[in-house]
Amino acid sequence: MPAPIPRQRAIPAAEGGQAHAPRQDAGALALNPSGTAGQTDGGPHGSPLTLLVIEDDPGGSLSVPALLDSAGNPIRVRTARNLTEAERLLTDDVHCILLDLALPAPAVAPGGPGGPGGSGGPDDPEADDELVALQHVLRLAPRHAVLALTANGDAERGAEAVRVGAQDYLFRDELDGRLLSRTVRYAVERKRADAAQRQLTESRLRAQENARLERGLLPTPLLDGSPLRFAAHYRPGRSRALLGGDFYDTVRTPDGSVHVMIGDVCGHGPDEAALGVELRIAWRALTFAGLCGDELLSTLQKVLEHERADDEIFATLCTVDIAPDGRRAGLCLAGHPAPLIARDGRLAELLPYEDGGPALGLLPRARWPRRQVELGGTWSLMLYTDGLIEGRIGQGNQRLGQDGMVEMVRRQIAAGLRGEALLEAAVNEVRDLNGGDLTDDVAVLLLDRATGGHGR
Repeated sequence: MPAPIPRQRAIPAAEGGQAHAPRQDAGALALNPSGTAGQTDGGPHGSPLTLLVIEDDPGGSLSVPALLDSAGNPIRVRTARNLTEAERLLTDDVHCILLDLALPAPAVAPGGPGGPGGSGGPDDPEADDELVALQHVLRLAPRHAVLALTANGDAERGAEAVRVGAQDYLFRDELDGRLLSRTVRYAVERKRADAAQRQLTESRLRAQENARLERGLLPTPLLDGSPLRFAAHYRPGRSRALLGGDFYDTVRTPDGSVHVMIGDVCGHGPDEAALGVELRIAWRALTFAGLCGDELLSTLQKVLEHERADDEIFATLCTVDIAPDGRRAGLCLAGHPAPLIARDGRLAELLPYEDGGPALGLLPRARWPRRQVELGGTWSLMLYTDGLIEGRIGQGNQRLGQDGMVEMVRRQIAAGLRGEALLEAAVNEVRDLNGGDLTDDVAVLLLDRATGGHGR
């Protein structure tokens, strides 16, 4: 026989593994088929499913039969006679709410939702009192599954309740154990699925926004009017990221000089990526302002010191400014590996690096001398970060190093690779030698000057 919903009942001495003192108000009781209290493990993480019934039935005609979860364990039932009492009983262990739509609407302030001059709720300005009560419950319990209980045969009201936000509806005079148990389980799982889908959608939107942001922060070379050809390959060490702690840029100033820079903030997380973007933008602004060499790097160090999260953060940097005729360049190194140059008729080699200065952020009053180098008529200049040379080769901890990189690039050039194909082949070979993905960020860029343009 269905058991009537009790109005006043005590909580068992132990429920859910915790002891409680009895109290003379609406409480929690697990009903098994025989009507006695018991433990269940039908809810999430092994906890029993709990149903909160909200109804005000002076005649006592509403009764809830014994309910079982999918494993045959009893579903706990709580009851509340009004929304105030329901709010007190709506604890985290409640999984589903059964709301009688005949429950009086909550009292609201004049002009507020449901009051004189107000609307029936945010979701439906024309809602009647019954749906106002439902909307109040939905606002009160946004993470809980809600079932609407309506008069027998009033399918239109039930469908309207589902449209407003309930998971399902039931007819008041057709409650039986199997139907209600199945509906409760379905409502809880549907609510969980909806929440999971919403979280997935939100995660995808955040990922898309982050991707757009990172893509927008990647540099756009400004080389209009220059005969030099530019190529770059960038691979952040962070999984599924577009931007790492490595950064680069290249611009052509009004005097016809081409300036190129590559750098590496220690670490490769989002904070390092953000600092790299700041340094790149500062470098571009300072370059257009006419700074170069030691003056530019000293100013960048001040930017780094003001923007870094702590005093241990530093950045390496390599800058090259190429004369308008394309045959000469100024080179500054701040703790960064020297560029590689390949000239016509000569093997690829590293540019001189003996006069380099320390990384930015290490010494307060450091200096970075600018070294003049001869490029020649036709050449390719490759700048890179240490992610390209610090990958492992073979077994053990042996690294590729600069010498290994030079030999690798010589082979690839001899095989006829140029431009983007050369950079992609270099990065892929380093990855293969490492035996898998590189853990550090990798940035490589190439400037080519072919015969023509300015002549040899």
